[in-house]
Amino acid sequence: MPNLTYILLGLTAGVVSGLFGIGGATLLIPGLIFLCGLTQHQAQGTTLAAMIPPIGLLAAMRYYYSGNVKIGIAAFICIGFFLGGFIGAHFAQAVPGAVLKKAFGVFLLLVSVHMILVK
Repeated sequence: MPNLTYILLGLTAGVVSGLFGIGGATLLIPGLIFLCGLTQHQAQGTTLAAMIPPIGLLAAMRYYYSGNVKIGIAAFICIGFFLGGFIGAHFAQAVPGAVLKKAFGVFLLLVSVHMILVK
Protein backbone atom coordinates (compact mmCIF):
# COMPACT_ATOMS: atom_id res chain seq x y z
CA MET A 1 0.00 0.00 0.00
CA PRO A 2 2.84 2.51 0.63
CA ASN A 3 3.84 2.40 -3.05
CA LEU A 4 0.29 3.32 -4.04
CA THR A 5 0.43 6.22 -1.58
CA TYR A 6 3.65 7.45 -3.16
CA ILE A 7 2.17 7.15 -6.65
CA LEU A 8 -0.97 9.05 -5.59
CA LEU A 9 1.17 11.76 -3.97
CA GLY A 10 3.20 12.09 -7.15
CA LEU A 11 0.08 12.11 -9.32
CA THR A 12 -1.57 14.79 -7.18
CA ALA A 13 1.60 16.93 -7.14
CA GLY A 14 1.94 16.52 -10.90
CA VAL A 15 -1.65 17.53 -11.61
CA VAL A 16 -1.46 20.55 -9.31
CA SER A 17 1.96 21.53 -10.70
CA GLY A 18 0.70 21.31 -14.25
CA LEU A 19 -2.47 23.20 -13.34
CA PHE A 20 -1.00 26.01 -11.25
CA GLY A 21 2.70 25.92 -12.11
CA ILE A 22 3.63 25.42 -8.48
CA GLY A 23 6.54 23.38 -7.27
CA GLY A 24 5.61 19.85 -6.35
CA ALA A 25 7.30 20.37 -3.01
CA THR A 26 4.33 22.31 -1.69
CA LEU A 27 2.35 19.06 -1.77
CA LEU A 28 5.00 16.36 -1.69
CA ILE A 29 6.86 17.52 1.41
CA PRO A 30 3.79 17.81 3.67
CA GLY A 31 2.41 14.58 2.20
CA LEU A 32 5.61 12.64 2.86
CA ILE A 33 5.77 13.99 6.40
CA PHE A 34 2.15 13.62 7.46
CA LEU A 35 1.05 10.61 5.40
CA CYS A 36 4.28 8.63 5.18
CA GLY A 37 6.09 9.54 8.41
CA LEU A 38 9.28 10.94 6.85
CA THR A 39 11.30 13.59 8.64
CA GLN A 40 11.52 17.09 7.17
CA HIS A 41 15.03 16.40 5.87
CA GLN A 42 13.99 13.05 4.38
CA ALA A 43 10.92 14.59 2.73
CA GLN A 44 12.95 17.41 1.19
CA GLY A 45 15.70 15.09 -0.04
CA THR A 46 13.23 12.54 -1.40
CA THR A 47 11.25 15.25 -3.20
CA LEU A 48 14.40 16.64 -4.80
CA ALA A 49 15.43 13.14 -5.92
CA ALA A 50 11.96 12.48 -7.35
CA MET A 51 12.06 15.68 -9.39
CA ILE A 52 15.35 14.90 -11.11
CA PRO A 53 13.95 12.70 -13.91
CA PRO A 54 10.72 14.43 -14.86
CA ILE A 55 11.10 18.06 -13.78
CA GLY A 56 7.70 18.58 -15.30
CA LEU A 57 8.87 17.54 -18.78
CA LEU A 58 5.45 16.63 -20.17
CA ALA A 59 3.73 19.64 -18.59
CA ALA A 60 6.48 21.96 -19.85
CA MET A 61 6.16 20.48 -23.36
CA ARG A 62 2.42 21.14 -23.32
CA TYR A 63 3.01 24.76 -22.30
CA TYR A 64 5.79 25.06 -24.91
CA TYR A 65 3.59 23.81 -27.74
CA SER A 66 0.99 26.38 -26.70
CA GLY A 67 3.59 29.16 -26.96
CA ASN A 68 3.77 29.71 -23.21
CA VAL A 69 7.42 28.94 -22.46
CA LYS A 70 10.23 31.48 -22.62
CA ILE A 71 13.19 29.14 -23.23
CA GLY A 72 15.87 31.81 -22.64
CA ILE A 73 14.40 32.77 -19.28
CA ALA A 74 13.93 29.11 -18.31
CA ALA A 75 17.60 28.36 -19.13
CA PHE A 76 18.82 31.11 -16.80
CA ILE A 77 16.42 30.02 -14.07
CA CYS A 78 17.74 26.48 -14.51
CA ILE A 79 21.32 27.66 -13.94
CA GLY A 80 20.28 29.52 -10.79
CA PHE A 81 18.13 26.62 -9.60
CA PHE A 82 20.98 24.16 -10.17
CA LEU A 83 23.45 26.21 -8.11
CA GLY A 84 20.88 27.41 -5.57
CA GLY A 85 19.64 23.88 -4.93
CA PHE A 86 23.17 22.78 -4.10
CA ILE A 87 23.74 25.75 -1.78
CA GLY A 88 20.35 25.41 -0.08
CA ALA A 89 20.78 21.65 0.42
CA HIS A 90 24.20 22.26 1.97
CA PHE A 91 22.85 24.74 4.52
CA ALA A 92 19.69 22.71 5.25
CA GLN A 93 21.78 19.84 6.61
CA ALA A 94 22.88 22.01 9.54
CA VAL A 95 19.34 23.09 10.47
CA PRO A 96 17.50 20.93 13.04
CA GLY A 97 14.50 19.12 11.54
CA ALA A 98 11.96 20.83 13.80
CA VAL A 99 13.26 24.28 12.84
CA LEU A 100 13.31 23.39 9.15
CA LYS A 101 9.73 22.08 9.36
CA LYS A 102 8.48 25.26 11.01
CA ALA A 103 10.37 27.46 8.54
CA PHE A 104 8.81 25.55 5.64
CA GLY A 105 5.35 26.00 7.18
CA VAL A 106 5.90 29.74 7.68
CA PHE A 107 7.09 30.02 4.07
CA LEU A 108 3.93 28.32 2.80
CA LEU A 109 1.76 30.49 5.05
CA LEU A 110 3.38 33.71 3.83
CA VAL A 111 3.01 32.67 0.20
CA SER A 112 -0.64 31.76 0.82
CA VAL A 113 -1.48 35.05 2.53
CA HIS A 114 0.29 37.01 -0.21
CA MET A 115 -1.56 35.13 -2.96
CA ILE A 116 -4.91 35.70 -1.27
CA LEU A 117 -4.52 39.35 -0.28
CA VAL A 118 -2.30 40.95 -2.94
CA LYS A 119 -3.63 41.66 -6.41
